[in-house]
This record gives sequence, structure tokens and C-alpha cells, in this order.
Amino acid sequence: MQSQWDCLLQNLGEWQGSFTRLSPQGQELEDIPTVVSLEGLNDHRTIRQTIRRLTSNPDEKVLEYSSLGQGVLLFENGAFSQGSIQFGPFSEFGAELGFIDGNYRLRLVQLFNSASQLDQLSLIREQRVGSRGSDRPPLQLNDLLGTWQGEAVTVYPDWRNPITYPTTLCIRHEDEDHLTQHLSFGDSKTGQTFSSTGIINGSILRFDQGAQPVQVLLLPGGGSSTCPIQIQSGQPFFLEAGWLLQPNWRQRMIRRYDDKGEWINLTLVTEHKAA
Repeated sequence: MQSQWDCLLQNLGEWQGSFTRLSPQGQELEDIPTVVSLEGLNDHRTIRQTIRRLTSNPDEKVLEYSSLGQGVLLFENGAFSQGSIQFGPFSEFGAELGFIDGNYRLRLVQLFNSASQLDQLSLIREQRVGSRGSDRPPLQLNDLLGTWQGEAVTVYPDWRNPITYPTTLCIRHEDEDHLTQHLSFGDSKTGQTFSSTGIINGSILRFDQGAQPVQVLLLPGGGSSTCPIQIQSGQPFFLEAGWLLQPNWRQRMIRRYDDKGEWINLTLVTEHKAA
């Protein structure tokens, strides 16, 4: 099993792309070309990260680190999440969820304001410098319809052993304005199943069941954002990002918090659509 630092090293290289800032409704507010460089120093025991924003007034930010912060966890393929380890009312809160597929990355940052409302999103699409372009189209509802069989890996901030389990996600279009979603995970004895109905409004899907309404945004580059519109104190919640890599291959990353607002785990789901 790889160490967390070894997982991070899979992100080394020079990544060219853009930071796209979005409103809570998914409207593009700003798109800034960027180059992010991750360089291993001292026999890869230190990483130097350089972020260059290629605006009319270019700026550069350089960071060096030799360890990972409390709010960071990675998977063996290099995918990662970093962010707040504790939610509390009256304070800003957020997290980044990042996928990697060879020479391509997709990262999503979800930020909440001091009123616990979703305030803004940043979508970062990148490729290693020198690799061929891979301009994935915006995610559409039809891309998600069908039955997805997957495998989930959950890792924990307290370093306990990861767990792996099967998943099934079935998404159906009920009528022009509604869809249904059935999610099951785990084995036949200990598994759980959840069902919900969503309201379709263009590229926004809204699920209002339960104490914490959840919004799904279909984003450029095959990406998706799933999170509460407003986080309710005393209720468990999750932040999720998705990436459609191919028509029948998708990844989802879920960062879960308990009813006390404490970050409890991180899950990466790799799923394939049944033919």
C-alpha cells in the first residue's frame, strides 16, 4: 500500500489549464488561464508548487511543503481532497476535490460563506504540458442516465485501513421535469440503499428530500458538483464532485461530515455504465 506522500507524487509535473469561477447556479463568472507546476525536491521529500495566473497582469505564487496538512487525503491513483476538517456556523467553509487520469486532471472547489450558504465554485481543468488536448464536452443529463456498477474506496483522517465495497447507481428520467436516483452500496447483508427524486431545471438538478436539500450542477469538461445549497447545523452532510472520463466511465469523490460538523471520511467511486 502506497503512503499518502507517494500518492501525492503522482501529481508531479507542469499542468496547463484554467481556473473557472462559477456562481452557485453554475454560471461562469471568470475564466483565467493557469500553469501549475509541482516539482519534487530533495529526492522528492519536498514539493515546490508554483501557480501562475496568466492574466493581463500575470502573478505567481510559490509554496514548498514536506508534509501533508490535516485536511488532506489521497488515493493510490493520485486523486485527492483537501479542505476544512470542521464545519461550524458563522465561519467560511469549503473543500477541493481533485481527480487525475494520466495526463489530465479535473479539480472542483466548493466554498460556503459565513452564513453557511454555497457562495462560489471553482472548476479547474488541466493537462500536463506537452500532452495532447482532451476537451471533454459539458456534462448533460443524458450522460448520467442508466445503471452504473462501481467500486468505492473509503479512506479516513485517522489513518485506519481503507475499506473497499461495491456500488450500484441507477438514474432514470421519469418525465420532463423529474428524475429518480437509486443508490446501493455494500454487500447483500450489510449494504444500504437510498432513493430520491430530483427536479430538473436545465443544468441544475435539485433533490429536496430530507433535512438537507442537495443541488447537483452539470458542469463543463464532464464535471459535476453535488452539495447542499445551505449547510444546516446538527445535520450530517457531504460534498461531492464527479467526472465523466468516457461515456461509460465515471468517477465520483465524496467528502462526508457528521452531525457535529466533523470531517469523517473520503470516498472515491469508480463506476461503469452497463451496456
